[in-house]
Amino acid sequence: MPKFYLTTPIYYPSGKFHIGTAYTTVLADTIKRYKQARGYDVYMLTGTDEHGQKIQKVAEARGKTPQEHVDEMAEEAKKLWELMEINYDDFIRTTEPRHTKVVEEIFDRLMQQGDIYKSEYEGWYCMPCETYFTETQLVDGKCPDCGREVKKMKEESYFFNMKKYADRLIKFYEENPNFILPESRKNELFNNFLKPGLEDLCVSRTSFDWGVKVRKDPKHVIYVWLDALTNYITALGYLSDDDSLMQKNWPADVQIVGKDIIRFHGLYWPIFLMALDLPLPKQIYAHGFIMMKDGKMSKSKGNVIYPEPLIERYGLDALKYFLLREMPYGQDGTFTPEGFVERFNYDLCNDLGNLLNRTIGMINKYFGGEIEGYSNPQATVGENINLLDLNRAIEKFSDGIIHEVENLLDTYHTANAITQTWELVSRTNKYIDETAPWVLFKEEKLDELKSVMYHLVENLRRIAILIAPYMEHTSTKMLEQLNIPKELQTWDSLVKYEELKNIKVTEKPEVLFARLDVEVEVEEIKNMMRN
Repeated sequence: MPKFYLTTPIYYPSGKFHIGTAYTTVLADTIKRYKQARGYDVYMLTGTDEHGQKIQKVAEARGKTPQEHVDEMAEEAKKLWELMEINYDDFIRTTEPRHTKVVEEIFDRLMQQGDIYKSEYEGWYCMPCETYFTETQLVDGKCPDCGREVKKMKEESYFFNMKKYADRLIKFYEENPNFILPESRKNELFNNFLKPGLEDLCVSRTSFDWGVKVRKDPKHVIYVWLDALTNYITALGYLSDDDSLMQKNWPADVQIVGKDIIRFHGLYWPIFLMALDLPLPKQIYAHGFIMMKDGKMSKSKGNVIYPEPLIERYGLDALKYFLLREMPYGQDGTFTPEGFVERFNYDLCNDLGNLLNRTIGMINKYFGGEIEGYSNPQATVGENINLLDLNRAIEKFSDGIIHEVENLLDTYHTANAITQTWELVSRTNKYIDETAPWVLFKEEKLDELKSVMYHLVENLRRIAILIAPYMEHTSTKMLEQLNIPKELQTWDSLVKYEELKNIKVTEKPEVLFARLDVEVEVEEIKNMMRN
């Protein structure tokens, strides 16, 4: 069985997770479920990044110790992932001894081999990003990453010799053009950082003490990104008594991050790994942000939306569907109350839900709920359409959609894969209009009608399997109501179009998604954003 190791960034627990934070983990979970369906042994890592000056400041503002704060935040994260049914294999916290001990050891090793040296640093520091910038890197005198105010600081620090590995990293980029995805992110890193020349990186701080200490110089706290990035290997047992997971899973097949932290993952992380003589991950995918109409989500703007109330009112599958469908590959997506309700009503209720209900209703009405098996008679239906040709065309179309969805999910084009699946939903709805089953019944063309019903059930079976990685509950309900046997509920069974036999659908189909009152629900979601 082939292995597949994927990671999300470990989250900085300064506050409650909104839907933008949740998106990364939903995407990773969807990829995991898809890969498992394809026969992979998948290992997924997530967790919380719990050190640094920002955490210390937030904890102080709450009247908590940093440890009390991060303990609470880690539990909140785990509760959210449980609510969202995220099937991670490990949840690592950077305050755990299994991590901190190895970070200390890594720092020691890098010092001993001459990659880290002590000097003095003066520069412009952004506390939210925990990053120093030079004068030329600032944008209008502010942080180039988050746009916030920066502060001039000077302190004794340890530095990592980035220049030593710059040429090696450039060569790696050139030899591995798909290492950073999408290409626009790779070009951004190459043109803005690698080509102009990397500066040595400040990897310790003395102005606060919440973090992993340098063993031989404990007044220094190890830079939060050197600390945090190594979680991807410390979680696997790197430099521990049991590194079996490391031997099995590293290098990672894909590391999924937001575009705001691609610099750390696309530049610092590969160089740290090179210095440790470890292989680099096969791919790093940097997705965009979920934006609001008026820009980024912000409490001050009153436009933040959290997953919990959306799940409680509309269900988990509806939220996952919206998040994944609205985020184009490598680009920003947009959340609006109107857009959410529209997707729910049109895509989920009208297109998918009605297709299932109509099909089950017709099979019950015309054949007492039973379909014997595949047939494809030579006959004329609808507006002088040859049923044999029509069926062959829709079978070919369905095959093509499956192939396209697999290609898209394999390359993390999740929104496009969902769009393609809904092309099959739409084509199947059109098939009902083309064949006009009610006319076939009236004209007593029962052989033709049986063939039409079979093709509807078969396409619905395929749709249910295709949506399972991100709409598990909906998929299960569809397969149960159609009474599809277990052996034909697997991804491998998608190639089998003619094997359904003696199917008896449910007598009373359950509504998958009830149509929403647009005005009421838009206002409801706006209220969620205000609270």
